[in-house]
Amino acid sequence: MPGARATRIGLPPVPRRLLVAALVAALAAGVAFETNTPDSEVSTSATSERMSRVPGLRAPAAVAPVAEAAESVESPPVPAPPTAGNAPEPPPATLGTGLDLAAVPVAADDPVALAEQIRVAEQAIRLPSSTAEELAYYGHLQQVAYRVLTDRPEWDATVTAALPEELRPVMAANLGAGRELARPHSKPQTKLPAWKIVEPLPAAELRALYEEGEATFGVPWEYLAAVNLTETRMGRIRGLSSAGAQGPMQFIPSTWAVYGEGDINDPHDAILSAARYLAANGGGSGNLPNALFRYNPVQWYVDAVTAYAEQIVADERAFLGYHAWQVYYATSLGDVLLPVGYESAERRPVTPADLG
Repeated sequence: MPGARATRIGLPPVPRRLLVAALVAALAAGVAFETNTPDSEVSTSATSERMSRVPGLRAPAAVAPVAEAAESVESPPVPAPPTAGNAPEPPPATLGTGLDLAAVPVAADDPVALAEQIRVAEQAIRLPSSTAEELAYYGHLQQVAYRVLTDRPEWDATVTAALPEELRPVMAANLGAGRELARPHSKPQTKLPAWKIVEPLPAAELRALYEEGEATFGVPWEYLAAVNLTETRMGRIRGLSSAGAQGPMQFIPSTWAVYGEGDINDPHDAILSAARYLAANGGGSGNLPNALFRYNPVQWYVDAVTAYAEQIVADERAFLGYHAWQVYYATSLGDVLLPVGYESAERRPVTPADLG
């Protein structure tokens, strides 16, 4: 028992079976004891091995070594076995000590290291204790890692094999969506866009707007979030598309004239109008593929948005990672990060200085 003192006393001979029973009971209670071994220590592995031979008996997590001269020991408290309610939280994902969460993440240049970045990012995003700063960093890291892998199909097998099994379908979905969206951009641009990059609304505020759209029109909020992500990175991009679409949900003015209400550039008005449009095309009654195809009539768009949306359906914390995705622009010199504050009234040639 905890706090009991053990002293040496003379004992008459005890039957062997009683000694064995007493020894097993002491081990089960986590009590340290003296042996006749030369070093007078009991190893955890040896103890566990002996106890494992007794049916129905589990070895303690650890047995503390006892010096030969010790006169008393105190049994450590035995932790309760993990249950659904008290299971320990997994250790925080980290890339190492001293990580600068304000820095721009850089993707690894080999597949095994890239797989580790994906693992760390995905696990950190799913960790309930991750701070807003950590979510911003690891969501960005997730994005840059998948962007590199999008252009390196020869790395797919190695990266997949290096990931935990539960993250392999997550990687496959994000990678598939990225490659679908890259299809119309096979020719890198030589000029940067005439855009303005702004901060998006906080994740909680955006989610409230998506959920309002779902409550009003029946379109799942996860799909509204995926459209917003795909169109303007959650509203970061202000500017016209090549087709003349406007606002955070990228409405063509003629479509807005029919389905839009309010300000095309206002997140609330744009998201609710997108939900109205999608619902009018079957999105509120389960025909999401048709609704998305009417939103942008190419199959690669439908597939990509669906992949992102279903990731959020599977784990709502995936939305927090996507909320951190930044605006990258594929150019002839490489990917250019367009940070918050970027603004250009007209397209201009990309230069090496734009690569950062």
